[in-house]
Formats: sequence, structure tokens, C-alpha cells
Amino acid sequence: MITPEQIKKKAERQYEAFLRSVLCSESFFPQDFPVGQVPKRYPDLQKAVTDLINDAKAQKGFGYTVELATKNTRKHGPQSLPQRIYISDASDYLKLLEKEQSFANFQADVALIQSAVPALAAWVQRYPLKVVANHEIWPELLKVCQYFQKNPRPNLYIRELPIAVHTKFVEDHKRVLHSLLEESLPAEHLMPVADKQHVFEQRFSLRYREPLVSLRILDRALQTKYGFPVADFSLSISDFAQLQLGTPRCFITENVMPFLTLPLLENSIAILGSGYAVNLLKSVAWLLDCSIFYWGDMDVDGFRILAGVRSHFPQTQSILMDADTYETFERFAVADKKPIVPAPAPLSAAEENLYMHLSTAQKRLEQERISQVYINRLLERLLASF
Repeated sequence: MITPEQIKKKAERQYEAFLRSVLCSESFFPQDFPVGQVPKRYPDLQKAVTDLINDAKAQKGFGYTVELATKNTRKHGPQSLPQRIYISDASDYLKLLEKEQSFANFQADVALIQSAVPALAAWVQRYPLKVVANHEIWPELLKVCQYFQKNPRPNLYIRELPIAVHTKFVEDHKRVLHSLLEESLPAEHLMPVADKQHVFEQRFSLRYREPLVSLRILDRALQTKYGFPVADFSLSISDFAQLQLGTPRCFITENVMPFLTLPLLENSIAILGSGYAVNLLKSVAWLLDCSIFYWGDMDVDGFRILAGVRSHFPQTQSILMDADTYETFERFAVADKKPIVPAPAPLSAAEENLYMHLSTAQKRLEQERISQVYINRLLERLLASF
């Protein structure tokens, strides 16, 4: 048989539905609860019925109501047993859950939200428990929403926003603010997200410390032509995307030392890919018009990164990631215990064959294991073919 504690727990689980019914002016009461199985032992039956009656509205003045009816039981003969258990109205419900003040706060917060930012009316109906959870900070949350409605693309750092809240408020409450701003701003003011580490800032046109791209100008004439004071430097990904360099040959390396030791090459630049971070380059439109050469480790990850680059820049060619190079330096290969997985697309047939060989043999050959003399000779032949 159901206990008073179980009734309260079941009623608690219905609190969100209750709040939503209030917002939508829908009927919610009475709320009925299953009586449950009649205990087999008489002392257990007696205690269960007594506990239910003692904790019911007839005794306490609020809460659930128990309707009794006389039933003939096989073991205990005629007994007065609960036939129906229910909560009849909101007053009994809220007193039982000790949520009278919480509900009053909810109603006041809903009125404030709908008055300050009417666009959040549907959000409130979808997420009433979020209204409750943020009771103490709704005035500040709404100030942020109102600011973004008036300034949908501020292009400021979070700490620079001229909103009358403490300087870390937006940072501390990004999760709920993201949901509120998604609801209250027009779709044309919501920006696409490329960097998963800065979703909030990108989505709502805020500045943030962007990832840096390391660049080397491999041609002194190119450096002079575009007025770069140094040949080796780093800049933000957005600044990199705005560079005006014509259409140089672009050599992307997975690791630092190969990036630093690429020789001078006519009309060429080097970009440090830094493993999977190379995916940041997908936003750089001018690379689509350049010849791109990717050089990574000869291992499962190296070829997967190559495939990722090629998915954004189809013209990408791999260099120093071929069977001849691997056989030449195979003695320097080391064990690589990654599981065998199918080759990623898009790889060429030769690249896929080497990928599967490395994956099956569980071997890897790092870029740094290839001699500089070999690298320079190959690059000379490569440029001579253009």
C-alpha cells in the first residue's frame, strides 16, 4: 500500500507539470494516486492504513484526501480500506510540498519576465523549473536579455558589456543566458558556431581570445611584397582569414619542428596545423584558391587529419606521407596501439593503402624521423613540377 512519503514523492515529480498547467490555464486537479497492494499480514495492513489516515488532510488540515470503503478481504474479513487517494486543489498540493513561498516567487518571476522581455513567454512555459531555479537572479538575467535585444551584435568582450550587473555575471550564467538569448533574439542575429570552446561568444557576436595561427613566410620576396617585418609570427584566426597574400603555395605541417625547419620556397608559406586544431582553418576562404600541401605523421591520426583538411579544401595534396618515404625510414617507426578502424574519406587509393598498412601493423612514423636532406630534395622536385 502506498505510504505518505511515496505520495509526497509522486506529487513532487508532478511539480513541473503543475507549474506548466498554471501558465497555460489548464486543469490539473484532482491529482489521484494509486492505492497499491493490500499488505498480507494484518499488523502491516493496520499500520499502513493508520499511517495514511494520520497524515491525510482530515487530520492535518491540508494535503491528500483518503476515501475509505469497507471491503471483504480473504484473510482479514471486512476492513475499512482506502478506495481513493487524491489531492483536490493547489492549496493542499503546495502545502503538502512546502512550496507555497516558492510558488509565490514563481508567479512574481513569471510576471516580471513577461513584462520585461515578452519574447520569453514561450520559454517560460517550456522551462518552468528554470524559472524557479533562477529566482534570485531574474532582474540581472533580464537586464542582459534587454541589452542584447537593443545591441544584438555588440562585438565586445564579455567584461566590456555595459550592463548593470557584476563583471563576472554573464560568464557565471552562460548556460541559462544562452537559452534565453536563443529564444529572445531574432534568428538573423544568431551567428554560426565554429569553435566549440567559445560557443556563447560566437553565437552572440562577442569577442574572445581566439586561437592563434602560426605562419612562416617561406619566400623573402613575398615577405617584402606584403610588408611583413618578420617572416615567422602568430595571429588570431580571424586576422589570418583577412590576410591578403594572393595565392601562395601553402604547406601545412602537423607538428612544430617540421614547421620551423621547412626550407625557403618560392611563393610559399607554412602553416602550423597543430594536429586536429588544423580544423580551425576551414573558415579561411582564401585558402580555397591556393595550392595546399599537407604533411603529417604517418599514422592513423595523421591520415585522419589529412582527410579532415581535404574535406574543407579538396585541392589538398599530401607530401612525405607515401609508401616510398615510409619504407625509406621504416626503421624509425614505433608501435602505435590504436584500434583498427576503416580509412577515413577522402583519401587517395595510395594513401588508403598506407593507412590500412599502418593501422593493421599498429605502427607510426613521426614527421621528425625523416631527414632534412630527404625533405629538401623532395620539395625541390615538387616545386620543379609546377
